[in-house]
Formats: sequence, C-alpha cells, structure tokens
Amino acid sequence: MNTNLTYYLVLGICLFAVGTAGVLVRKNPLVMFMSVELMWNAVNLIFLAFSRYLADAAGQVFVFLVITVAAAEVATGLGIIVVVFRRRRSLDADRLSALKE
Repeated sequence: MNTNLTYYLVLGICLFAVGTAGVLVRKNPLVMFMSVELMWNAVNLIFLAFSRYLADAAGQVFVFLVITVAAAEVATGLGIIVVVFRRRRSLDADRLSALKE
C-alpha cells in the first residue's frame, strides 16, 4: 500500500470516528448536524484518496455528487433547526424526540 494512501486513510478514519463520537455523545442538534457533516467529509477524503491511488476519476465524480447532496442537506437541516429553535426555545435532542405541536 502506498504510504500517502495510508496517511489519507488514517486521517479519514480519525475524522469519521470524531464525527461518530460527536453524534453519539452530544445532545445539541446543531453539534450533531456538524458531526454528520464531518463524517461526510471524512468519507469524501477516503474516496478522493482511492481515486488518486487507482488513477480513476470516478471517485472524484462521486465526491462531487456527495458534496451536492450535502449542500442540500445543510440548507434543509439548518432550516429545520432554526424553525424548531424559534418554536421551542431549546435545542436539546432529548426533548425534540417527537415533533408534535
């Protein structure tokens, strides 16, 4: 395995682990949302590393599509978070388990 590929894979795995820990440990939906975005970027880094290692542009095209979907997710997710905060004045994930009202 190429040394440069190893470094990118280790970095991507560490970023993914930090994002997973952020989703599982934190109760603030905004922090959880940012942790999910960190996980998306970790996977994108791994895709790009393999794309360069294999000299294939398919990984780069896939990353472009993932970034596009992530941008749509950010717009939708932040909109939902803002609306929930305005209605409830709280962003505690335990209290937001049911979106009634």
